[in-house]
Amino acid sequence: MTSPPARRARLSIRAETVKGILTRSSGYLRTVCSHSLQPYRGCPLGRSLCGVGCYVQHNRWLLRGHAWGSFLAPRSNAAAVYSRQAARERRWARRARGGFAVFLSSACEPFPPQEQRFGATCAVLEAMLGEPPDLLIVQTHSPSVTRHRDLLVRLAGRCELRVHISVESDRARLHPLPPPASAPARRLAAAARLRAAGIETVITVSPLLPIEDPEAFFARISEVADAVVLDHFIGGDGSPNGARTRRTPLLAAMAAVDPQSIDLAYRDRMEAVAARYLPGRVGISIEGFAGRYQ
Repeated sequence: MTSPPARRARLSIRAETVKGILTRSSGYLRTVCSHSLQPYRGCPLGRSLCGVGCYVQHNRWLLRGHAWGSFLAPRSNAAAVYSRQAARERRWARRARGGFAVFLSSACEPFPPQEQRFGATCAVLEAMLGEPPDLLIVQTHSPSVTRHRDLLVRLAGRCELRVHISVESDRARLHPLPPPASAPARRLAAAARLRAAGIETVITVSPLLPIEDPEAFFARISEVADAVVLDHFIGGDGSPNGARTRRTPLLAAMAAVDPQSIDLAYRDRMEAVAARYLPGRVGISIEGFAGRYQ
């Protein structure tokens, strides 16, 4: 007798309103930006490969007792609140941090599939046309970012703009973990489209997973992006020696494919390969996210 197919776990979606949307940065992001901005709370990609090692799953305030990947809360008033906060926060940031730099997003996927329905991120981007930051860093794991290419081009005319697209490896699977939400090739193709439109585009290999063919991987990145960032979980997950990641199934899956990949020296070897294809355009961990390359 054939077993019935497993049901996909239901995603709970409930819109919420917020009093503030611009969070003054601290900790890991302190040297990257003056503010972070989350149009959503939670992430529907949390049950895919990127969710297994996602650093946000350890934030109890964001989870509020729910499992990571089980909920999504679109912030329905995000754009209006941004417009209300921007002028004040710009003044503070220029005085205290040297510039009004916004990281969108550090704790959610800004372009989940539900963005087509709720449009929380798009609304914020449109609000930024009227109240632009000095620097906008868009961090995404989704090729859907290209749906907003024209809007991003307009924003690039109003502020300094970088789009970071996460591509952790060239591997389509890391068994026995779930597959990624989108294939690496799709995300690299999205980067190519953005770069062709004149948008500064960066591939963030974060967290760095075992790479099957480093030469071909970084050669491809050099064709589609302006720079690359390598971020190993050691030094990158916000805990001593990668303790957070060591509590997840990601470590065992990485070690099964390549035992050397779980050591920081692996990042150094990948950096050497990347530097041959992107000389002067390789960023390491937080320095790379801040746009400082070597």
